Amino acid sequence: MKKSALLILSLALGFAVQAQNDTDSKPFRFDFHGFVNPHFYADSRSVVGGREDMMLFYPKPIAIDANGRDLNDGWQANMMSITTRLNLGVTGPDVLGAKTFASVEGDFTGSTNASNNDLRLRHAYISLDWERGGALLVGQYWYAMVIPEIMPMTNPLNMGAPFHPYARYNQVRYRIPLGPVEIAATAMWQLDNASQGLLNGAAATSTLFARNSLIPELNLRVMYCTPSLLFGGAANLKTIQPIVPDVEQRLHSSPSYTIFGKARVGQLDIKAQTLLNNSLYEGCSLGGYLMLADSTFSDWHFNTVWVDLSRNAGHWRPGLFLGYAKNKDFGNTGYANCFGRGHDIEYLWRIQPRLTYRSGKALSFTAEAEYTKAGYNTPVGNLRLSLTMQYDF
Repeated sequence: MKKSALLILSLALGFAVQAQNDTDSKPFRFDFHGFVNPHFYADSRSVVGGREDMMLFYPKPIAIDANGRDLNDGWQANMMSITTRLNLGVTGPDVLGAKTFASVEGDFTGSTNASNNDLRLRHAYISLDWERGGALLVGQYWYAMVIPEIMPMTNPLNMGAPFHPYARYNQVRYRIPLGPVEIAATAMWQLDNASQGLLNGAAATSTLFARNSLIPELNLRVMYCTPSLLFGGAANLKTIQPIVPDVEQRLHSSPSYTIFGKARVGQLDIKAQTLLNNSLYEGCSLGGYLMLADSTFSDWHFNTVWVDLSRNAGHWRPGLFLGYAKNKDFGNTGYANCFGRGHDIEYLWRIQPRLTYRSGKALSFTAEAEYTKAGYNTPVGNLRLSLTMQYDF
């Protein structure tokens, strides 16, 4: 309640300052916007997911009871509005020759499955932009393996996950423009999206595994961008201490790689990405690592590819998301502990058509069907049907 009151007070102050700026031209400009989006969804079987399964990863495997029935089979339905979002952007005076900007953004998804409807910090960062001389971003922002320019236009919370990474990290990011080419280097620290490991002898999810390594997650990205074409690649290195406490202080590093692109052809946007997921569990993706009997560690790998097609103009905007992932280490049982997501799945694919109707700039309606097939020893599929109404302001 205190968080909500503080947010409302901050927004009210923002409006007051904006009104004052309109009359006396003070150096700060405040921009408040967001949206409200009630979302209904129904699944044909139980799923692995988050936030009341609004974020869907894949269907659960077959679980037969004493009467021979599959406990995970059967329709479920729900409706939520927790992704309603508020954003406050602040443009200020130049500092050190750089244009300054700060952003604070929240929604109501909470930081864990147990805190739905609680106010959750999405973004909170400061940026300094020297235009031709580079740009510095410090604070909480998109995980570096998330490329906002190619974000899939799917409607539910997962935004293409687990095929497309989806997370936010505290970070320091520096971007260098070289004409149409941009190089970005990022160092990141975990909070909401934490690693798995052994904590005090028990399996747990905690930021301690990353914090005890003393090494931030590192990312280097190169991107070529024009108004109609974007493509690039990135390399990512995550280092954790998988056992806490550990007198030997053994560390494990997991490299991952991605190639991505976007093309605009008339009213059609084509977006695509491929990933070598050595261990992108924290990024709401697939992959992980094995703790072996000799107390060493080994990654298990997913190769992932997805494509998103969407119309970018007009009242009616159809779209289609296609995703496929292949577990390169499926069937490996030579380990003491397994940490990550999807180790018992050989492959995963999804087809997700959608249709959005936009009535002016504020109101839109989206209907979507999402079929996800998971290749367990006995493959299973889930059909999700969803309806969303969104009001942008």
